[in-house]
Amino acid sequence: MSTARHHAEWLSLVEASGPFLSLPVLLKAFPAGLDAHDSEHLKVLRSAYEEWQDSQFGLKPEPGIHRAWVEFVLKQTLELPEEVLLSGQQMPLGLSVAVAEQNETLRPDWGVVNPAGTADAGKPRLLVQLVPSGQDLEKPLKGSRWAASPATRMMELLHACNVRLGLVTNGEHWMLVNAPKGETTGFISWYSILWMEEHLTLRAFRSLLAARRFFGVEDSQTLEALLSQSVADQQEVTDQLGYQVRRAVEVLVQAIARLDQDQNGALLKDIAESQIYEAALTVMMRLVFLFCAEERGLLLLGDPMYDQHYAVSTLREQLRSHADLHGEEVLERRSDAWCRLLATFRAVYGGIFHDTLQLPAYGGSLFDPDRFSFLEGRGQGTHWQETSADPLRINNRIVLHLLEALQILQIRVPGGGVEPRRLSFRALDIEQIGHVYEGLLDHTAVRATSTVLGLVGTRYEEPEVALTELERFQAQGEEALLAWLKEQTGRSLSALKKALSAEVEPRDQQRLRTACNNDPALVDRVLVFAGLIRQDTLGYPVVILAGSVYMTEGVDRRQSGTHYTPRNLTEEIVQYTLEPLV
Repeated sequence: MSTARHHAEWLSLVEASGPFLSLPVLLKAFPAGLDAHDSEHLKVLRSAYEEWQDSQFGLKPEPGIHRAWVEFVLKQTLELPEEVLLSGQQMPLGLSVAVAEQNETLRPDWGVVNPAGTADAGKPRLLVQLVPSGQDLEKPLKGSRWAASPATRMMELLHACNVRLGLVTNGEHWMLVNAPKGETTGFISWYSILWMEEHLTLRAFRSLLAARRFFGVEDSQTLEALLSQSVADQQEVTDQLGYQVRRAVEVLVQAIARLDQDQNGALLKDIAESQIYEAALTVMMRLVFLFCAEERGLLLLGDPMYDQHYAVSTLREQLRSHADLHGEEVLERRSDAWCRLLATFRAVYGGIFHDTLQLPAYGGSLFDPDRFSFLEGRGQGTHWQETSADPLRINNRIVLHLLEALQILQIRVPGGGVEPRRLSFRALDIEQIGHVYEGLLDHTAVRATSTVLGLVGTRYEEPEVALTELERFQAQGEEALLAWLKEQTGRSLSALKKALSAEVEPRDQQRLRTACNNDPALVDRVLVFAGLIRQDTLGYPVVILAGSVYMTEGVDRRQSGTHYTPRNLTEEIVQYTLEPLV
């Protein structure tokens, strides 16, 4: 197993909400993988865990055993010596905060501090909070008037004490709170039961939180430093997500355009091209919203009825399983997944009120079924509760690629390879979603007046050009054509020259014919430039026929001055405008 896959595997086994460690940072900090597995310690840990379980889930839970179990993990598993692991009267002054309006004072049970004789001796590095074994870390603390969870309380305590890291636990659930002041807070969870079953999660817990990571490495290799370095790498995730979403919107626009051609233009007869693009963009943002809501427990994910018939988080797995078994092409024969998406969109907007499933109506313009009624096969001006729908025949393969564009990121790793990585929407920051949306506003949909080809380019230079334009420059000679292509695509002259002379495989020729609607004359014209044409996410060359609607770069956002407002501006607005009123 490659080191990149090793890190990707354990990352997938821990729950992360908000910023955490990025793959490039992990590869630099742990080039050979996580610290070695200690089988002898695992035996002792298992025995202590079983003793804790017997006590806490028996008839009379013992608070002493509960605390002793957590101390065992801190001192034995994380190897924190008593000189740095302080509690009670030993802890430095100031590690508490009074929440006056709630009549409560927050303070940790333990504090991990720099040892004596070192720079910043006594400086707090990690605060640890113990809660009762039956307390959910993400639900209000039982017996308290303040409706704040232990996780939120730890975040408030960290901010007040100017400490970045906190660990809060109920003995089973161990949550690392990463709360850099002025930035998004991250919540990363491990579970004791999983340590016993998935040893990789225990190795990750020890590698990141053991004493060595705080006191036995250079400053640039401490956990705090690794988390700070990872923030910069979040831009790569954002860029890749934006690129994949843009390609998915392109595929959806093309699918709608093909359906329109099949109906001789009747489907989109009264629909403006910009509205088609806006509809496709809205579908993707609806999916982003649903993934975020489902993974954060805001919808009904986990309910068998919802999972089987509504959840977008389970739909990809169902479609991918079918595709792996029978081949992706088989998915083109059915379109029930699109109908399921429309049903979910309606459910979020209008609610579900049934004996077996209850979902409140959230309303809002994003999910309004009448906003783009043609997606449901209804005419403009009709009402979703009065007019029957005849949904577009968007096939299951298209839906699979829409979902995988959001859920599976193709991340470049050192060495030039690409690793598929499942994206956690719990860990996705609102600013990342905002920047993805902002990038999509740079594009629009137009109708082709002649055949248009989508060319391979850099991530930000993938132009759509008229076939006649390519032929015009070709007539001026290879040098003129290559110079023009370099300007359009951002690729090097050598790469372009190689692409122009590349042989087209028989399978690719067949797909090219399909894209050209089996028009022999058009195939012959396009074949000359086949090596330059990019493929869509389904593996077909991007050939846009005359009269078809396609996605291309526009200027609407620049003309309207629409931009995503960064956090540092919105926080100022909230603080100085709303705080006095509140």
